Amino acid sequence: MQVTEIMLRYGELSTKGKNKKYFIKKLLNNVKNKLKPFKQLEVKSNRDRMYITLNGEEADLVMEELKDVFGIQSFSPVVKVEKSLEEAKKAVVSLIGRHYEKGMSFKINTRRSDHEFEYDTNDLNRLLGKTVAEAYEDSVVQMKNPDITARVEIRHNGIYISVDTILGLGGLPVGTAGKGMLMLSGGIDSPVAGYLALKRGMTIEAVHFHSPPYTSPQALQKAKDLTSKLARYAGPIQFIEVPFTEIQEAIKKEIPDSYSMTVTRRMMLRLTDEIRKRRDSLAIANGESLGQVASQTLESMLAINEVTSTPILRPLISMDKNEIIDIAKQIDTFELAVQPFEDCCTVFAPVKPKTKPKLDKVKELEKALDIEQLVQNALDGLKIDHITTHDNTSDQQDNLFESLL
Repeated sequence: MQVTEIMLRYGELSTKGKNKKYFIKKLLNNVKNKLKPFKQLEVKSNRDRMYITLNGEEADLVMEELKDVFGIQSFSPVVKVEKSLEEAKKAVVSLIGRHYEKGMSFKINTRRSDHEFEYDTNDLNRLLGKTVAEAYEDSVVQMKNPDITARVEIRHNGIYISVDTILGLGGLPVGTAGKGMLMLSGGIDSPVAGYLALKRGMTIEAVHFHSPPYTSPQALQKAKDLTSKLARYAGPIQFIEVPFTEIQEAIKKEIPDSYSMTVTRRMMLRLTDEIRKRRDSLAIANGESLGQVASQTLESMLAINEVTSTPILRPLISMDKNEIIDIAKQIDTFELAVQPFEDCCTVFAPVKPKTKPKLDKVKELEKALDIEQLVQNALDGLKIDHITTHDNTSDQQDNLFESLL
């Protein structure tokens, strides 16, 4: 039997009370955008479900795209039959038969939106269950945690039946939690942080610090390619390239080696916060995990964060490296991230960085830098690219930051 429809379940969205309509509308728009290449589809939603009518489109290809959409708890391929008990019996037996093995348990779960249909839900559960039990004599009816559940929905225009349930990504629809700036290096952690921020509904723009000639064009492209991997879940992402050479050279010249990392991170945060303000963003996200490196101790975070009152989101804060790597492999960023192109943090990394920097000492050392001018020079040289998921290239836009505001 041919799949005619895909039914989506909302999961966490169902708990949103009076705001539920807003979340469902956003998910509906995200699904439609994700499925734009499929010209024949019809997508509709209500309070409980979302329905995609295939109209001849390939179900497997559509479902593969749905696996990348946050806000979907699960989905099922659905077969539509005529609104008669005999047709429903044939379809249920056939669909269960695709998965059935000797001794399996099953149940029938019926919903009836057409209340004029001659059988109520209890009648249908009983009659369809009896038919399945007769077709598979060694089967077992089981109400709790059966091996197979056949979902039957009686609508005005037909009977819709599904057996398969495919897990979605869960989370919240991207765009429901405001916009944040993702501090994206070329490493393993920050793309995973971006993925988890997207999962909680945040729209992201990627901020990447580039220090030519110390960092290579390949390192810059790697960061763009990592952004392209995230665009698979978010749609197009703005990639903001920040020239950082002048700042790092000034730090190398004026700041003691042991404190250079702390000052570098403070400058990065200052710049990201300025970009955030100009891009109407609400927060900054990064890939920090507590205690993983010298800049990620609580003492270092305190000294670095002092430059801004903007919320700093750290989705990886309690994860160990193996957990982070597992997610990186899942979202296909790991192999890219471990390519041996150094970013500006590793090129200028001190031999013995302070793990417990003193804030007063940091402020005193920074007096040797013309911070205001250095920040302004970097902002004047910003480049912004529009990164999509369809390929690993970007369409460079106007290099002048102000023209994009």
